[in-house]
Amino acid sequence: MSASHRPRPFRLIVTGGGTGGHTYPAATAVRTFRARLAEAGETLDVLWSGTPDGLEARVAPAEGIEFATVATGKVRRSSNLLKMASPANLRDMARVPLGVAQARKIVSDFRPDVVLATGGYVAVPAGLAARMCRRPLVLHEQTVRLGLANRKLAGSATRIAVSSESTLPLLPDAVRKTAVVTGNPVRPELLAGHPRKAFESLGLEGFDRHLPTIYVTGGAQGAQQINNVVRESLPWLLERANIVHQCGPTNVDALRASAAELPPGLTTRYYLTGFVGPELPDVLALADVVVSRSGAGTLAELTALGKPAVFVPLASSAGGEQAHNAHHLADAGAAVALVGDVTAGRLQTALGPLLTDPARRAAMAEAARAHGRPDAADKLVDVLLTAASG
Repeated sequence: MSASHRPRPFRLIVTGGGTGGHTYPAATAVRTFRARLAEAGETLDVLWSGTPDGLEARVAPAEGIEFATVATGKVRRSSNLLKMASPANLRDMARVPLGVAQARKIVSDFRPDVVLATGGYVAVPAGLAARMCRRPLVLHEQTVRLGLANRKLAGSATRIAVSSESTLPLLPDAVRKTAVVTGNPVRPELLAGHPRKAFESLGLEGFDRHLPTIYVTGGAQGAQQINNVVRESLPWLLERANIVHQCGPTNVDALRASAAELPPGLTTRYYLTGFVGPELPDVLALADVVVSRSGAGTLAELTALGKPAVFVPLASSAGGEQAHNAHHLADAGAAVALVGDVTAGRLQTALGPLLTDPARRAAMAEAARAHGRPDAADKLVDVLLTAASG
């Protein structure tokens, strides 16, 4: 559908959330959609369907998006059938019909041109309601393999937007024809950082400009596994690199105590913080190597930027998605994947060649960039417009 000559605002229902991996790509897509229509002198009416205690309940109002709550049921996956039939699972599953009924009323009243579902159990009611109300449904999958919610909705989807070419052969034959590779939307501000600004905003005067810089992050709350192996490796690492370490607010004091025992010549190369906020784009621009988890959003950001990475996947991620993500890039030469028992020695073995060999870093950066899709949000908007046009 053309973004011009439309008699009323384009109406979009967004559903999905629970975590940042499902929520932020949707928010970025909405921003991009609004900008696209604004260029044509048109507007976008958006309604986000989710749960009151999910991340989406905070993100949607912050983005100026109307928010509607529905009842949902979370399936706690387990290979043990008895655990699958736990009281919590049975109780939540019983809520699904109520959520579908609520979502059906929302969809019927709002009459969207298209429904965008970005995954998470919160997406199921509105996704099913789209089919019941015969509204086009676009699924967006952030990971290499379809998540549980999107697998349940795939047969109802008008289009399935996936983040990687590698996803296509993994799709069931019946839905593969509806799939299109868009990539995973990345916040545009992350692509506009500058190393100099990181030095200024964080006060990194003690960094050695002749050494590479490592950015260590375990997400907003930090990751104890990553923090521990970095702490054990600090002297070794700081002899070879500067470090910006985002460790999570509750972990700062313990790591600061460990850093206090470092030789004076090394402490100035170590910047420790609980949380990295608006300065994140500049920190990423400064980083020569990133050590992090391997969630879908992180992969999208680092490949769009072309950053060499050492991934330490979260072992408990749903369906082993983080390990699968990490191996996907490692197999392409775009990252190193540390899976299983991650020790200080293994971390040093992974980082050593990257810190001492600029050519190796450059090759890995190029391989990462080849998997990046900085225009993913625009491509997803194209898919939404096409689905709405029938």
